[in-house]
Amino acid sequence: MSPEELKARARRVVEEILNQGDLAVANELISPGCVHHIPGPQPAPGLAGLIGWLAVTQRIFPDFHAIVEDEIAEGDRVVQRITCYGTHQGEFCGVRPTGEQVAFPSIEINRAGADGKFTEHWSSADLLGVLHRLDVVPALAGHTPGRSRHAPDPADHIPGRPHLPEGDSDGFIRPHA
Repeated sequence: MSPEELKARARRVVEEILNQGDLAVANELISPGCVHHIPGPQPAPGLAGLIGWLAVTQRIFPDFHAIVEDEIAEGDRVVQRITCYGTHQGEFCGVRPTGEQVAFPSIEINRAGADGKFTEHWSSADLLGVLHRLDVVPALAGHTPGRSRHAPDPADHIPGRPHLPEGDSDGFIRPHA
């Protein structure tokens, strides 16, 4: 499979499965035995794990939406830098719903098998950034809340994506009152 074909398949995972919840596409793109490596408790392998993860994510962030910012493919792997958006409406890491809009980056790596289906998936979502945004974890010592070079810019609003409220400088960290 060419690098361009791998990238197109990985974009479909984000756009059609994560953003639209189209599980028929999941059957087409994800191997039944796919192994997921994500922060926190590991989901079951394959489609069952993906479906379980989607259900939890949609319960916590019902308006969850991801944007592919960059992608690189080589060999049997494709890497994506994505930005995830959502409104905190369900319990997350023991935190009751706050109604806060969050934006956080994630690096996603998918490995394809000979049939083109993804057989392994790694994710490194910035969950600590989400906890900062929800005021659960204080800002790091010496950190001045403000625009981070890695933070999505809330001013770069894309239609269909939740817009962060005025005064939020970096989408992650809010000054404590």
